[in-house]
Amino acid sequence: MVLGVALAVAFLASLGAFFSASKARMTREAKAGVDVDWQVQLTPGTSVSQAQKVIASAPGVVTSLPVAYADTPGFSAKTGRSFQTTGSGQVVGYPAGYADAFPGEVRYLVGARSGALLAQQTAANLHASVGSTIGFKRPGLAPVAIRVDGIIDLPQADSMFQAVGVAPSAAPRAPPDNILLLPDALWHRYFDPVAKVQPSAVRTQFHVKLANDLPPDPSAAFAQVLARAKNLEAQLSGGGVVGDNLGAQLDAGRSDALYAQLLFLFLGVPGALLAGLVTAVIAASGGDRRRQEQALLRIRGATPARILRLAAAEAGSIGVLGTALGLGGAALAGLLAFGTIRFGASSGQALLWAMGAAVIGIGLAFATTLLPARRDLRTITVSQARAIVGPPRQPLWARLYLDVILLAAAGLIFWQSVRSGYQVILAPEGVPTISVSYVTFLAPVLLWIGAALFAWRLSNGMLGSGRRVLRRAVEPAARGLSGVVAASMSRQRRLLSRGLVIMALTGSFAVSTAVFNVTYAAQSRVDAQLTNGADVTATTSAATGLPSGIVDAVRPLPGVAAVEPMQHRFAYVGNDLQDLYGIDPRTIASATPMSDAFFGGGHASQVLAGLASQPDAVLVSDETVHDFQLQPGDLLRLRLQFAADHAYHIVQFHYVGIVREFPTAPRDSFLVANASYVAQQTGSNAFQTLLVRTSGSPPAVAAELRRVLGPGSGATVQDVDSQLRITLSGLTALDLSGLTRLELAFAFVLAAAASGLVLGLGLAERRRTFAIASALGANTRQLAAFVWSEAVFVTVGGTILGAVAGWLLAFVIVKELTGVFDPPPQHLFVPWGYLIAIAAITGAAVATAGSLAIRATRRPALRILREL
Repeated sequence: MVLGVALAVAFLASLGAFFSASKARMTREAKAGVDVDWQVQLTPGTSVSQAQKVIASAPGVVTSLPVAYADTPGFSAKTGRSFQTTGSGQVVGYPAGYADAFPGEVRYLVGARSGALLAQQTAANLHASVGSTIGFKRPGLAPVAIRVDGIIDLPQADSMFQAVGVAPSAAPRAPPDNILLLPDALWHRYFDPVAKVQPSAVRTQFHVKLANDLPPDPSAAFAQVLARAKNLEAQLSGGGVVGDNLGAQLDAGRSDALYAQLLFLFLGVPGALLAGLVTAVIAASGGDRRRQEQALLRIRGATPARILRLAAAEAGSIGVLGTALGLGGAALAGLLAFGTIRFGASSGQALLWAMGAAVIGIGLAFATTLLPARRDLRTITVSQARAIVGPPRQPLWARLYLDVILLAAAGLIFWQSVRSGYQVILAPEGVPTISVSYVTFLAPVLLWIGAALFAWRLSNGMLGSGRRVLRRAVEPAARGLSGVVAASMSRQRRLLSRGLVIMALTGSFAVSTAVFNVTYAAQSRVDAQLTNGADVTATTSAATGLPSGIVDAVRPLPGVAAVEPMQHRFAYVGNDLQDLYGIDPRTIASATPMSDAFFGGGHASQVLAGLASQPDAVLVSDETVHDFQLQPGDLLRLRLQFAADHAYHIVQFHYVGIVREFPTAPRDSFLVANASYVAQQTGSNAFQTLLVRTSGSPPAVAAELRRVLGPGSGATVQDVDSQLRITLSGLTALDLSGLTRLELAFAFVLAAAASGLVLGLGLAERRRTFAIASALGANTRQLAAFVWSEAVFVTVGGTILGAVAGWLLAFVIVKELTGVFDPPPQHLFVPWGYLIAIAAITGAAVATAGSLAIRATRRPALRILREL
């Protein structure tokens, strides 16, 4: 019983270590994922020097640099005989040391790292390069010509050009297509005069880096950062508004903390309950003897109060010892699985988790020892307590068919949640939010409880009414004693059914946990591959695309299995600018998986075949189909940029299907078309993405691809392993590796305890029966028939029922956590190796328990009867 309590306490406290590590990791990843923590937008008329002093002295600020922004009506450049112009854009003035202070904001591609730096997309639009002379217009003043010193990329353009101070409900503003960076002195020379004639065209921000002194809990860190931002706005007295990038990231981390709690409910609670049930079964195994001992004490004059004090002392010692062992084991498990011995993200949380686990452990000991003793004292007489055989009584829940009701309710709730499309995690417009319906949690809970009760009903019914079938089943082991063995098992059906249910619950916990975790791990890689595009992907934002001979150069590289080019253009659907991907539908699947979940209304192969059969066909996202009320076969007049004049012209397409996900595509609206048709219509066969499937190490192939492309290509090369690390630190993709190790190891321990210990204790309870049979002349082989028949019945029956229940539980949990998987899995993944190992350890535990029971029957029967 001490070990049973220790198991329950260790698992609960280890979950506290999981929360501690997870929350600290969420906060750490949120901080690392933000380069500019705050963007302080100064209001017109505010003194820049005075604001700089206030911001630099604010609590937690370690770096603050002024960045100037100016609107420009457009850029222009002359290349040879052609003259290119662009639409409106931004000219940014950056201070010295900006790239060192915020290294993630600017990525240098070609040329110098200072001076006039032109964004890659703008350089492509103007056909400009290092040394080119470009012009930019100034509102109300004459245009300016300047020499380009370098070409750059702005990875964080979305946040860098965000609208600071707008209402949270306002639609996000896309970054400008055309951007030029100038040293702040040069910027002020050109745009200080603009501030006098058109003040609204220029503005100043301070980009701020905060200290790494945040609390480990994302909720506490969010509250601290928000309070500091409000304090700074108060100190500026209306002179500035804080764009809290770090606070927004931490706010998403708070949602992840809720997601961790959901995992606790789905994956942790069943394990803790199972440990408690094992403890209860261990306690119940000595119930008959305990009642007889209490009856003897009462005959000899012990009062009920004294008996309760003795039971309380026993329960207290069991609870204290089990809790101490459990907390020590949890600290060790947390260190091995999560790298921490803390049971919470903060000292207060760690103390609460430890105290909560201790209270549950001690309470479990009292519930399984003291409460039965108190109940027996109040309801059972001395003669009843000394009776060995009592009439079997069917439990109330069985008479009410509660198990059938629970299973039906679980099925109804699950069907309702799937039919309504409920998702616990939603991502509208790519912003993850959690929508919790606790009624939905009832489906797996009711299924688990109902399956356990139904397993008891099946076992009890088979042992009670199916004696003829049972006799035939045990005949290979019992031979001529099959009738006697079947009768003995029927008489002990309550005891055997209890062991079978514990086996089934252990099996369901192991199977459901293992299947969910391996499915999660597999889909995490699918998600990473979907985001990355393939095992290795090379991309460029330049309209000229990747080098034309790159496909032939990459194919012979070691570790490359397939190469597929893909266009990434832009198209106007009405006034909505969307990403357009040009592919070869017949060969795209050779380089990257095409899942059925990517498309609507058919299998991936069918949808791609339909796209290939019609040159002007186009696949459209759900959102666009809904917004524009499209029907299959409708004519779509899209505007694409032509190579001849770099202007957007109308190209006709026909809508043939829905695309929901696609490699490298954004989460919102996009289009997929035939690359050959796009190239024919636009006059350019340039492709901007290269998808590579590897047969070896993706990072090694990525390194070779970077070497082939060269440093001046401006292309970005990413491998799926690196993307997987990013995915597992994302907003809704929690890394379950530590929790997986904990739960699967715990399932191993429970499998051994439930199979060996529970079965062994059940056999030990019948030492009297075996001793009497031995006294009547039964030999060891005949007694072994009883032992192995019962062991096989409990083990095989519990394993089969547990496997079925576990698979159903995993199916329900995966369906209800569909939002975690992007895309949703097409099927469950089965970890055969782990399940075989679980089966092996269960078989070994059963064999050990049975062998020890048989060995015990060899002792003299008279000695055993005297001990009992």
